[in-house]
Amino acid sequence: MSALITETRAGRYGIRGISLGGVYTSIHVPELGVLLDAGMPIRQFAALDHIFLSHGHGDHAGAISALLGIRGLLHDKKPPHIYLPEQILEKLQEALAAMSHLQRYELGFVPHPMKPGDEAQLRNDLHVRAFKTHHPVPSLGYLFFDRVSKLRDEFRGLPGHEIGKRKKEGADLFHTEERLELAYATDTLIRVLDTAPEIRKARVLILECTFLDERKSLEASRAGCHIHLDEIIERVDDFENEQLVLMHFSQIYKPREVRSILKDRVPRRLHDRIVVFAPERGPWPG
Repeated sequence: MSALITETRAGRYGIRGISLGGVYTSIHVPELGVLLDAGMPIRQFAALDHIFLSHGHGDHAGAISALLGIRGLLHDKKPPHIYLPEQILEKLQEALAAMSHLQRYELGFVPHPMKPGDEAQLRNDLHVRAFKTHHPVPSLGYLFFDRVSKLRDEFRGLPGHEIGKRKKEGADLFHTEERLELAYATDTLIRVLDTAPEIRKARVLILECTFLDERKSLEASRAGCHIHLDEIIERVDDFENEQLVLMHFSQIYKPREVRSILKDRVPRRLHDRIVVFAPERGPWPG
């Protein structure tokens, strides 16, 4: 039997969890302290304080009640923060109220309903901004970034005492830059690269790639609002990311096939930056 959790790295970030299109997706990024979707109630993920739901389909949000139930056994933990499309908050609250009744204790959480462009601060050096994805139900992607103050170009090279003097005089010495660290986009059409072009510049982009070859036509893939590898190949030069993590592969492919197809089909200039989020050997978990 294969291991439940897949673990890999994309640059400075660990990518841990599980993802199989239509079955389950739940991804932990330890350095950010976030859980991306909750399609599988993995025990160790219940301690995480920030959960981001891309949409309400069962393979991405269906395990949230079980995950909160596990968290209820951790008596030192407060309810987690859940960030989600604002349109699905009421239904999630209703579902969890029903499950709380069955469980006989409250499956509590701190809600953060979001719409495209909304931001939240997770810690001093980490912010998140929601962006629109393209699926038949309300859906979002998330871009994690840091804001840093940098000396304006015209003041670079000045000695420290001169910079201090100008600062006392009230000069506008600094400007704010965003360091785009990691973006997450799943269950979406490829045009998310156009409607949220900033994700192409994130250090790491975690992107769905549900279908890989002729076993699913491009038209059928688009009809289900999923990305086909053909579309990524067409736009290979659009990806400025240091690493592109591909995930959410269809179960019509065996894990070992995924890597061989990507190696055969993706131009090397992009393939060398791809991280495959799938088991290295054996079947899909479960």
